[in-house]
Amino acid sequence: MFKRFFMVLLTLLIAVAAVLLAAKHPTGPNTVSYDEPVGLWLSIGMIIVLFIPPLILSLFSNRIARIISVVYQAFVVMSFLGLIPIGLLIPDSIAVSVIALIGFLISIASVVVSLKTNSNKEVTR
Repeated sequence: MFKRFFMVLLTLLIAVAAVLLAAKHPTGPNTVSYDEPVGLWLSIGMIIVLFIPPLILSLFSNRIARIISVVYQAFVVMSFLGLIPIGLLIPDSIAVSVIALIGFLISIASVVVSLKTNSNKEVTR
């Protein structure tokens, strides 16, 4: 249970780090940047809000809760996968692609850990 929770929490921290790195090198007027801290805080807050369901679901050992968590985390995996080529387009920084690749690998590991967890524990009296 705690292994799944910490994997999702680590994915959350990597997602926040990716936003902070992307804000360091804004590509246009409609992107997140340190010049507009309200937009940056809104982006980080939205990421945290979107990670609340998988964090809560990672605390349960029920098979249905794990499957819902895996499906939800699959969207996070696709988001990190989409961020990798976007990070390559940012001039003077490959760090966004590197953090997206790390986030992709951690997210995949989190999905595997969620799927491999055995919830069929024998109850003794």
